[in-house]
Amino acid sequence: MAVSPMLAVRGSEGISLLIHEGTTLKPSEGRGRISSSRDCRVLAFSPDGSQLAWCDGKSVEVADIDAGEVKCSIPKPKTRYLQFSPLGTYLALWEPYAVTKDAPSGTPNLEVWSRGEKVADFTQKKHYGWCPHWSEDEQLCARNVTNEVHFFEGGQPSRAISCKLQIEGLMTFSLSPGNSPYKIAVYVPGSKGAPSFVRLYEYPRLDGPGAIVASKSFYRADNVKFLWNKKGSAVIVVTTTDTDKSGASYYGEQGLLYLSARGDGSMVPLSKKGPIYMAEWNPNSEEFCVVYGFMPSKATLFNCKCEPVHDFGTGHRNEAHFNLHGNILCLAGFGNLRGNMEFWDRKRLKLLSKPQASDSTQFEWCPDGVHVVTATTAPRLREGNGLKVWHFTGSLVYQQDTPARQELWEVKWRPVPLGIFPAPDTSATPPSSSLPQTKPQAKPTAYRPPALRGKPSASTDLHRDESTEGAPTQELSKSALKNKRKREAKLKARQQEMESGQNQDQRDAVAMAAHLLGPAATSGSGEGSKGGADREKQLRNLQKKLRQIEQLKQQQAEGKQLQANQIEKIKTEANLLEEISRLELED
Repeated sequence: MAVSPMLAVRGSEGISLLIHEGTTLKPSEGRGRISSSRDCRVLAFSPDGSQLAWCDGKSVEVADIDAGEVKCSIPKPKTRYLQFSPLGTYLALWEPYAVTKDAPSGTPNLEVWSRGEKVADFTQKKHYGWCPHWSEDEQLCARNVTNEVHFFEGGQPSRAISCKLQIEGLMTFSLSPGNSPYKIAVYVPGSKGAPSFVRLYEYPRLDGPGAIVASKSFYRADNVKFLWNKKGSAVIVVTTTDTDKSGASYYGEQGLLYLSARGDGSMVPLSKKGPIYMAEWNPNSEEFCVVYGFMPSKATLFNCKCEPVHDFGTGHRNEAHFNLHGNILCLAGFGNLRGNMEFWDRKRLKLLSKPQASDSTQFEWCPDGVHVVTATTAPRLREGNGLKVWHFTGSLVYQQDTPARQELWEVKWRPVPLGIFPAPDTSATPPSSSLPQTKPQAKPTAYRPPALRGKPSASTDLHRDESTEGAPTQELSKSALKNKRKREAKLKARQQEMESGQNQDQRDAVAMAAHLLGPAATSGSGEGSKGGADREKQLRNLQKKLRQIEQLKQQQAEGKQLQANQIEKIKTEANLLEEISRLELED
């Protein structure tokens, strides 16, 4: 029997399961709305998709999806995070750490359950790195404790500690996917001038000579994010600082490292400065894509030697997502960007389509490798909530808008085992759909309040009463025009008289003074009170320069050696005196 993809939708009206068939989403038969609670804070699928867990504000419910029934109910109403182990045997729950009068030292807020029974509990104050790590076969469980990583063989964290990895200052770690031998990546931040470092170990050899498989040290990092490939043979590490000391980025500085189980370690060379928005492994574990740099950002495909394989150019995008088969790559710009998506054929490195999903806050590939879902969700955006299903050819095949006064919080595809869906044919034609296809967004216009939209726009000229550059000016009276002509003739005659008795150096000095004092020094005074104020200002400036020249002459008389520009300034004394006399005569 053919398997249809299933989508879980969580919002203010509870949780619903929708079946994707063709070009529509319809409620799952007998399992449409699995919860009507208005307080469903979190949901999680098991990795194989057989179980679904959610918290409805009263308890944590765990359901068998195929059977359509709730398997167990856990009385943890404040749960904020849920996560299944790789085979779905264990379910980890975390709720905020709290201190009460009855428990002044706090109570365990991290619990691990299996088949309806609690098997372990711990105190985990911070939600960062809250969940225990399991190997893919669940034969090993690891948990971060202060300066240590505790390992539990058999996968059950309630058992006795099998081994410890002790490193002073250890902040976080990550257990690789894949089967034995298991790899462990650890991060230790730098202190007292020492660099930070990331190291790889291979379980159970955790100390002694040769225990470190690979290591890379670096500066400028406050936290890191480990991204393993599917085989567990290599990891890329995104380093981040809380602030950018250069001031180039509000979000701090990022760096990208590569370490392999063979012992290789290097920095990934990025050809453009700026943030690292996202790094994503191809499911084939042989290459990864990085979106980086100031907008418009770059997207580059790297191989396991950290060599660029292909440059996708620049664009307004901040995410990269491979489908589960690894033959289609989607580059997208969500959040504060316009929602442009680019679907690329990985083998041919050909652009397949370029649709636009405006105002999207979530993106996820469907397990069939053909469709994607985008959603506008709260609390990021409380208006226009809804979801859309797209075909990789750019066709919009389904759209569901959230009714007014309701909110959409999350959408999530149900995982399926590998091999259920074949790899898609990238040369496929777009499916037939009655929905309108997206068009390029028009050039944005000025913002208008909702109450004014659809109405004639009023004039926004803020200075309509002010005279513009081309407006006619008021004509001068006959007497004012006569006085202006006299001043211009008098100034012209004085300039000619001064130039006739000056050498070249003096003329250059006069030109320099005119440049420093502005056009008013050579074009005469203005009309009315404004002209008088300008003359007074010029006189003050000239008198100030004379005082400076007197000081320089006094220093020269005392034997102090003056600089060349100071000597040139002294030579302008006579010209400054003449300019002062001229201005005083005009008064």
